[in-house]
Amino acid sequence: MGVLEAAKTRAAALETAVELPLGQILSGDCVEAMRRLPDACVDLVFADPPYNLQLGGDLNRPDGSHVDAVTDEWDRFDSFAAYDQFTRDWLTEVRRVLKSDGALWVIGSYHNIFRVGAILQDLGFWILNDVVWRKSNPMPNFRGTRFTNAHETLIWASQGEKSKYQFNYRAMKTLNDELQMRSDWLFPICGGGERLKEGGHKVHPTQKPEALLYRVLLSTSERGDVVLDPFFGTGTTGAVAKRLGREWIGCERESGYRKAALARIEKELPLDESALSTMQAGRSAPKVAFGALVEGGLIAPGTQVFDKKRRWTATVRADGSLICDKQHGSIHGLGKELQGAPSCNGWAFWHYEVEGEIKPIDAARQLYLLAAED
Repeated sequence: MGVLEAAKTRAAALETAVELPLGQILSGDCVEAMRRLPDACVDLVFADPPYNLQLGGDLNRPDGSHVDAVTDEWDRFDSFAAYDQFTRDWLTEVRRVLKSDGALWVIGSYHNIFRVGAILQDLGFWILNDVVWRKSNPMPNFRGTRFTNAHETLIWASQGEKSKYQFNYRAMKTLNDELQMRSDWLFPICGGGERLKEGGHKVHPTQKPEALLYRVLLSTSERGDVVLDPFFGTGTTGAVAKRLGREWIGCERESGYRKAALARIEKELPLDESALSTMQAGRSAPKVAFGALVEGGLIAPGTQVFDKKRRWTATVRADGSLICDKQHGSIHGLGKELQGAPSCNGWAFWHYEVEGEIKPIDAARQLYLLAAED
């Protein structure tokens, strides 16, 4: 390609980028909304489609109290054939708007994920991993007629068998305390202050935890990438994308969800440049990785941590690594390097300040464990 042709290509790409509705939620049906987007314009898609739960009537606990289940109209389909056609339609548009080296994440339950997986393979997507989100605090099976449904499944897929895709392997290993990140992820369901409510009721019945999206975006996208969520709901993808320096586009047909999502994302603050940097390219597995605390918001990226005598101060980065001047590593590795010691228990070595009180970072780990037990 000559200089003139290359310049024209860059100009066309810039023009397309300017025309994209970045930071906007497109209203109406997601298929129609995606049809308004140009070809090959997004780097990553995270999709949380209707699960087609096929609930037959109200669900009650043994004491007679009502269970707040998903009974919304948007989750109802007349038949499996109707659901399959809907799935094929939105996946077809996803395939069109994804760049050749882009990737798709889709989450579901046993009700729909196998149908979605077969259809995306039919359309030419190549499955890279299926990831199990294990819920540390799942809703029990109140009728006692089945196993407790304690997980959901995510499919991560590229555009084809030979397609390139983004995977931040080193950042994921750092996030997991220097162990390879596995395909079973343990997170609590969305709750506490993160759960959006109005009048004491959930704004959305299936709001996903931000920690889940944090790991998805950190592992398979880069700063500045455009992330599309065709089923935007209350904006978890947008909130996490903004925090991590990614651009986002949402599609959502329900006006109430759009309003809640925009208000939520407006309050989100992006991380500064230093905190967004991540690690690029004889241990026992801890019960909790330091990265899980970062994902869960107990210790935010950008937090300053220090040893008890304040000889060294380091900054927590988005993947759970620390940076001190030009040295960086995990909580254990950096502590070891700074001290010139044969080993270091980072949980006891590093401290942080919370509400004027100095605590070891292990205090945050204990809070995480307590929350997981609730």
